[in-house]
Amino acid sequence: MLGLGTISRKVFGTANDRKVKAVRPLVAKISALEDEFKALDDAGLIARTEALKERYQNGERLDSLLPEAFANCREGAFRALGLRAFDVQLIGGIFMHQGNIAEMKTGEGKTLVATFPAYLNALTGEGVHVVTVNDYLARRDSSWMGKVFAKLGMTTGVVVPHQPDEEKRAAYAADVTYATNNELGFDYLRDNMKNDLGQMMQRGHNFAIVDEVDSILIDEARTPLIISGMSQERGDLYVMVDKLIPSLTDEDFDLDEKARQVTFTDEGNEHMEQLLQEAGILPEGQSLYDPESTTVVHHANQGLRAHKMMHKDQHYIVRDGKIVLIDEFTGRMMLGRQLSEGLHQAVEAKEGLQIQPETVTMASITFQNYFRLYNKLGGMTGTASTEAEEFKEIYNLGVVEIPTNRPIAREDEHDQVYKTATEKFNGVVEAIQEAHVKGQPVLVGTTSIEKSEELAALLDGAKISYNILNARQHEREAHIVAEAGRLGAVTIATNMAGRGTDIQLGGNIDMQVMDALEADPEADPVATRARIEAEVSAEREKVLAAGGLFVLATERHESRRIDNQLRGRSGRQGDPGKSVFFLSLEDDLMRIFGSERLEKVLSTLGMKDGEAIVHPWVNKSLEKAQAKVEARNFDIRKTLLKFDNVMNDQRRVIFNQRLEILEAEDLSEIVEDMRHATVDELVAQAMPQGSYADQWDVELLATEIKDKLNLDLPVAEWAEEDGVDQEVVRNRITEAADAMMAEKEAAFSSDTMRNIEKQLLLQVIDGKWREHIVTLEHLRSAVNFRGLAQRDPLNEYKSEAFVLFEHMLSALREDITHQLARIRPLTPEEQEQMAAQMAAQNPTGDAGGRLQTPTDLPRITPQADPEAALPGFDENDQSTWGNPGRNQNCPCGSGKKFKHCHGRLA
Repeated sequence: MLGLGTISRKVFGTANDRKVKAVRPLVAKISALEDEFKALDDAGLIARTEALKERYQNGERLDSLLPEAFANCREGAFRALGLRAFDVQLIGGIFMHQGNIAEMKTGEGKTLVATFPAYLNALTGEGVHVVTVNDYLARRDSSWMGKVFAKLGMTTGVVVPHQPDEEKRAAYAADVTYATNNELGFDYLRDNMKNDLGQMMQRGHNFAIVDEVDSILIDEARTPLIISGMSQERGDLYVMVDKLIPSLTDEDFDLDEKARQVTFTDEGNEHMEQLLQEAGILPEGQSLYDPESTTVVHHANQGLRAHKMMHKDQHYIVRDGKIVLIDEFTGRMMLGRQLSEGLHQAVEAKEGLQIQPETVTMASITFQNYFRLYNKLGGMTGTASTEAEEFKEIYNLGVVEIPTNRPIAREDEHDQVYKTATEKFNGVVEAIQEAHVKGQPVLVGTTSIEKSEELAALLDGAKISYNILNARQHEREAHIVAEAGRLGAVTIATNMAGRGTDIQLGGNIDMQVMDALEADPEADPVATRARIEAEVSAEREKVLAAGGLFVLATERHESRRIDNQLRGRSGRQGDPGKSVFFLSLEDDLMRIFGSERLEKVLSTLGMKDGEAIVHPWVNKSLEKAQAKVEARNFDIRKTLLKFDNVMNDQRRVIFNQRLEILEAEDLSEIVEDMRHATVDELVAQAMPQGSYADQWDVELLATEIKDKLNLDLPVAEWAEEDGVDQEVVRNRITEAADAMMAEKEAAFSSDTMRNIEKQLLLQVIDGKWREHIVTLEHLRSAVNFRGLAQRDPLNEYKSEAFVLFEHMLSALREDITHQLARIRPLTPEEQEQMAAQMAAQNPTGDAGGRLQTPTDLPRITPQADPEAALPGFDENDQSTWGNPGRNQNCPCGSGKKFKHCHGRLA
């Protein structure tokens, strides 16, 4: 009997059907213009682009320009690539322009679809970013689709890591820029660390189209982007602690695989304490609970996590003597990425590698908060509907399922569940053999490198040839995927998210032509292509007869989307195909999240050794388990985002302030306001409002004035004068400070003084912000324990972070006032001495990557206690600092220990 919901959907259609139906008239308008645009010559297409730009500048809205823009782009794509966009592709482009995610099945041509909304929104002249998951796709798509934009008179750029600055700046200045999510986020952070507007890369955040949007905005959004600097912590403690971890027993720690956490038990703490004392790491009589043991506890916890939670060939691989992390969703290597909080160093110690220096955070942002900078977002993927709620709540993105150009002919079978992993893999090998005999290509999905290599060994034993695709074969990725649809091919793949290369039955013509011409450069390209097209066409017919691509998954992922991405590789553009999941009760998802209900279902159905249970009940139970995991992960991401939103509000204030400083010509008023505010705070501290003269702390005030303003003022004498109150004292101090700064300006010249103020403001803001980030990280760790006292950690974090931000701004004002009060031009003798020292330290004159003082900024030096400062000390040049120990006085002459002064950022 049909449910009421099913009956109503049959009568009225789904909400998604109604959305698609609503844009059909718009598609008809675009199609009606096709003949008009076909009649134009190439110059005519470009002229139309200019006309559309002009109409936008004159106030016409993009929505009214859409039919002509899409018709122009369709014709441009046909001329550039020989591809005429289907109506469903136009529908996808319309929804992306409207700020939605277009869910389109694999093989439906999403790369071409993106050109339509990109072209339309680039008419504004504000630029469009097309976001991809890796550098290969960014380069490929910009080169491929760049031909379309060129036909329309628009420029295309590509942004990749390690690009020369001028090249990258030009790429961002293009009408359409292809880039990876990581590089876009890092460039945003780097731009907000620049000291010159001309050095900035990005020119705003107008519209972004995110390819594989679920992978980028959900899977990768768990980890923030962090720009780090090296700390001076030594790695020997990680090695010493690592040697002790294998001595622990199972009773010494609690492993929670659901929450992905591992912690010491009470017995484990005692055992670890004993081991640490025996190794001489923890002093006799000192407990792990003592405040002095914080560093040791941190290293012990990270050592435990490295051994019990981080698994080689699953979470990372060892390559060229270094730990290379593996993206759990795409199976790709994440070169240059490090685990934070010392976990990376603990894994290096576990693997017996050289310990890399620990890092300190200099700037960070989450993907959620980066992509919310854009005025408008659009996206595309094959799998988004399962996360529609999260897309709407976090990014305000709707999800629309776009109909396929041809009906899906793939056959999705029910899961086959075995008792043990051994039985499951035996079943997998049998199924592969059966398909291989009749020539059906098989794509086998695994969840880790380790499991893919285990399966490879079994196939070796069965004498079945195969290709293996995981992080170890990263460089051959496109070739392996392109060949996966050939007759009798067997491909083992660790995750298939965001691969970007279609599996075409019979083989990929373009890839085979490229390989053939590379092998024989003298061959005729036209004849070679014709020959390969004929060969692939014949082979494709054989593959179709064998049943198309067979997708065989060896485990279910926590997320249904990842499973659907693998399934979607089969049955592209109406091709036949088949998919099935082989599972066992020993699989991680079944073991950790399998409900009691699932166990009852299996026992009811009567599971036997060596046989698989196949039943729709099992599928429904597994989907419910996956839905629970997805909901839990969504809650985790929401909580992380709530905490990051607190920092994001502060980040926006600081970054906007930096931008205003960079754009301003004259900052003297801001600096003056800071100086006056500092005076107000000093007077209020020593001479509280409403207090009597005998209650004033004039000695404190005189000392603070000397320290902060570099002035010797007779405050004690003023306090004894009749009629002198706080206001009079404040005015006298302010006048003296202003007069001193006027003298400095006369000595330097106004232009030079303005330049000094700008550079100093930026330098101090950056330094204070970096310190503040570290403080907030520590606060974030600490507030979690407040929940034990029935206090909401988020509210505690918000209130304390606000207070810390206010303190930072107050310290920033004082620091700038303090430093400006002490600058003075170097004497000719000092300039000669410094020049000689610089020449001796760097005889080649090579900057060596150090920060250099701008050429138009004269050398300045602090006046305070010059005897205590190291001769020739330059704040921007670490080679002039000597080699102080962390507990020695800082070479700048501040009187602070090095670790609390310049050593914090060194």
